[in-house]
Amino acid sequence: MTGYYDIILGLIPLAMAGITASLLVAGFELTTAIPMASVVTVGLIGHAMFVRAPVDPVSSDASTQQGAQSDPLQTAD
Repeated sequence: MTGYYDIILGLIPLAMAGITASLLVAGFELTTAIPMASVVTVGLIGHAMFVRAPVDPVSSDASTQQGAQSDPLQTAD
């Protein structure tokens, strides 16, 4: 099963090569096409890291909540 992060890892080189090639065909110089394509790949990486960040699932069972409430290091104000 292909997950979100597998797709992102595949899109990074595809976007870099595809957009660079498209911009070269459109008449842009290589020194302009590569930075423009890299903006898209940085956007993909940023989305994967910050918008859909990989997080651990949080358990919401009662024993975890009771353990947090009876923590001797917590101080009640």
